[in-house]
Amino acid sequence: MYVKEIWRYPVKSMAGELLARASITALGIDGDRVVSVLSPQGRVVTARSHPALLGHKGTTGANGEPLVDGRPWTGSEVLTDVRRIVGPLSELVYDGSAARFDVLPLLAVTDGAIAAFGRDRRRLRPNLVIGGVEGLDERKWPGRKLRIGDAVINVDSLRSRCVMTTYDPDTLQQDLGVLRDIVDRFDGELALNCAVKVGGVIELNQSVELL
Repeated sequence: MYVKEIWRYPVKSMAGELLARASITALGIDGDRVVSVLSPQGRVVTARSHPALLGHKGTTGANGEPLVDGRPWTGSEVLTDVRRIVGPLSELVYDGSAARFDVLPLLAVTDGAIAAFGRDRRRLRPNLVIGGVEGLDERKWPGRKLRIGDAVINVDSLRSRCVMTTYDPDTLQQDLGVLRDIVDRFDGELALNCAVKVGGVIELNQSVELL
């Protein structure tokens, strides 16, 4: 098994960026989901209720600053775009705490599960894609660990999927049949909730060992 893809989503619910290498800590991949959109009531807004957020792309600048469509996330144009989607009093905020994650800090999926899913893997919003895995073997992994170089990752559980999987990552067109299919064929769960036990640097094509 090997690291096939590494993904980071600097802005929660926006498209993410592919990486060649990344540092991982107890808070997952450095810089992942550090910016969120808040409603006027102070609640985090996601693409579950405002799917147009998926049409914007979060990346990380050379200085580590989150960017939205290549612009600093603090810029007025970015805020205008977000408010056009969410509402006039919404805000973008930085949050480096563990509270920013819906479940656990890391989501992994294998190429075997993606093949079984049969659709664009970006719908699943993984942090790690692990290659060289046969079929749905990943469903037997909860309770085990993955070693990638010096890093050790705890595989906690299967991820329950939501309506975000129903939106095409490029066109944003919705297909509710995607979620129905996940429910019918995968009991509503696909990919793996993970926590980082030992941090380290991971790279593409690096060997992955199941412990």
